[in-house]
Amino acid sequence: MRFSCAPLALMMMMASPSSFLVRAFVPSSARRAAAGSGSMKWMSATAEEAPAATTEEEPFKYDFTMEDVVSLCKRRGIIFPSSEIYNGFAGFYDYGPMGSELKKNVKDAWWRHFVTQREDVVGLDSSIIHNPTTWKSSGHLDGFSDPMVDCKETKLRYRADQLFYAPVIVDGETVGYVCVQEGNDDDMVKAAKKQAKKLKKEKKIDGQAEAFAFKEVIEATEEEMAQIPSPGSGKPTLTMPRDFNLMFETKVGAMSDESSVAYLRPETAQGIFINFKNVLTTSRQKIPFGIAQIGKAFRNEITPRNFIFRSREFEQMEVEYFIPPGDDVWPPMHQEWMDSSKAFLLSVGLREELMGWDVHKGDSLAHYALACTDVTFKFPFGEQELMGIAARGNFDLTQHTEGSGKSLDYFDETLKEKYIPHCIEPSLGVDRLILALICSAYAEDEVGGEKRSLLKFDPKIAPIKVSVLPLVKNKEALVKVARDLYEKLQKRWNVSWDATGAIGRRYRRADEVGTPFCITVDFETIEDDNAVTIRDRDTTEQVRIPLDDVIPYLSKAIDGY
Repeated sequence: MRFSCAPLALMMMMASPSSFLVRAFVPSSARRAAAGSGSMKWMSATAEEAPAATTEEEPFKYDFTMEDVVSLCKRRGIIFPSSEIYNGFAGFYDYGPMGSELKKNVKDAWWRHFVTQREDVVGLDSSIIHNPTTWKSSGHLDGFSDPMVDCKETKLRYRADQLFYAPVIVDGETVGYVCVQEGNDDDMVKAAKKQAKKLKKEKKIDGQAEAFAFKEVIEATEEEMAQIPSPGSGKPTLTMPRDFNLMFETKVGAMSDESSVAYLRPETAQGIFINFKNVLTTSRQKIPFGIAQIGKAFRNEITPRNFIFRSREFEQMEVEYFIPPGDDVWPPMHQEWMDSSKAFLLSVGLREELMGWDVHKGDSLAHYALACTDVTFKFPFGEQELMGIAARGNFDLTQHTEGSGKSLDYFDETLKEKYIPHCIEPSLGVDRLILALICSAYAEDEVGGEKRSLLKFDPKIAPIKVSVLPLVKNKEALVKVARDLYEKLQKRWNVSWDATGAIGRRYRRADEVGTPFCITVDFETIEDDNAVTIRDRDTTEQVRIPLDDVIPYLSKAIDGY
């Protein structure tokens, strides 16, 4: 997912800042992710259609932490740290048995929504390594960088747009500075207050410090940088910000000189652009049409953090939807893709109250883009960009036309004219979406006086759809019926078999990994009614269903038909 997007005229409702915090988010890079932009609700793309903000909302508070999420993911085989037996490798993660199923289901749902169920979108799977000239033409080789600062004492490196500083003002006088890493408002204020308290003690200053007016470190002057403490050393030991290219470099072929240098792709989009003519001529599509791709991308992040939210190896789901030029063409197309993106995110189980729009404006707008609106999500560590929907103009195809010397224009038979198409780009990170889905699904409640933690995944993305539970495992006739049902269900969905322990304990095991339905085969099944009990994960309600009706019942509940 790229952060170089542009605004569409949307209205936003902003939550009031913390009483201890005035946070100045002035974008300083076209690739900066939206962060902490307040409480924003889904709205129409035009200010005229958007409802006026009438009341302030209370900031949403999670009743669990990121530590709870990380612990659950490790404990239940969803996500593991990469290379854990060698003490891990920062910025890389492995998906376990549950996580790999969840990831596959999310990608399949996206593909169905944006490709299979549309006549005007086709798929592509391009290579991870392209001809290096690709990245020269796209601008990545010269300009794909993030500002970084180093701590001269601890040798730690930070992204300058993820460090925030603020003056400590007591009785109208600046007595020093605090510097904290990006996070949710409460954590940032807590860290800043701790630093301010230490600063006042060292300088023997009494009095209450004013609210912290945070700014990104990238905005600091040299004079301010000489006083801003490093989060690592606690002393003013930070370097001035400088650019750091995010592309991973590799070598291709037997030679080890400059001619062999290539790059792991930092995004999937360029593979679509350089294949535009190939897909156009072989798919028999006509503009407007889209090319979709799901694939790995790699960025040498300075400070990967917040679990799988920002990592060095990740996966993207993108569509480049090619359209005719014209200021009357792209706005409705942009709105259509925003509406479709919202519908998809809600369909896979994101909680609407945790989502919002963030409109890119000013410096956060890439020079070539006409518009970009991000879908944001309130994670436990703060509100962050989840998905970007950009109107990118014809920049990319124009650049590759010039770089390759090959024409990428299109003759429009309807308009009887030739042009280089513009495009709308909905771009979504698989890993970020999975983290948002886990945060949306995580819940704790009490059943029969006993607490349970569970993941309320939508059935269509749940790693395991059904768990089959024979009431006992030493009754051959009962186990045979249960096993026959299990093998039939296996032909349709990923299901589990659990014959060990009390039935209540087995229910809770299934709940914790998000299994929406448990089927119990009991003595009545084989002695009386030839039916089974199906238990719903969220309500814990149970219904008795004849064996012949089990698959139609589950098909309706899981697949919707």
